[in-house]
Amino acid sequence: QVQLVESGGGLVQPGGSLRLSCAASGSIFSINVMGWYRQAPGKERELVATITSGGSTNYADSVKGRFTISRDNAKNTVYLQMNSLKPEDTALYYCNFRRWRIYDSGVVDSWGQGTQVTVSS
Repeated sequence: QVQLVESGGGLVQPGGSLRLSCAASGSIFSINVMGWYRQAPGKERELVATITSGGSTNYADSVKGRFTISRDNAKNTVYLQMNSLKPEDTALYYCNFRRWRIYDSGVVDSWGQGTQVTVSS
């Protein structure tokens, strides 16, 4: 299974910026999707952004124009640049790695343990 190690979370003022990173190791498949999800207290985990191995991106409406996801395939690392942060962005952010099994095309997900982002004045 793929191991994911997240870093970059912390406390930031509204309007500030943070950059999250997630390094993947283990059984890395060339065709995959990496992404970021977040979960606030009392709420369900929600998608923030994803990026395919080919570079195609997808963002939640709430972060469009403020967050940018990118990846470095040579380093097996995905990043999330978060600008213009709002208190509503406060959550535990999880890294996700998704690949597909060859024999039945089934989905296999790997998750990091999360990094806390707190936006407060």
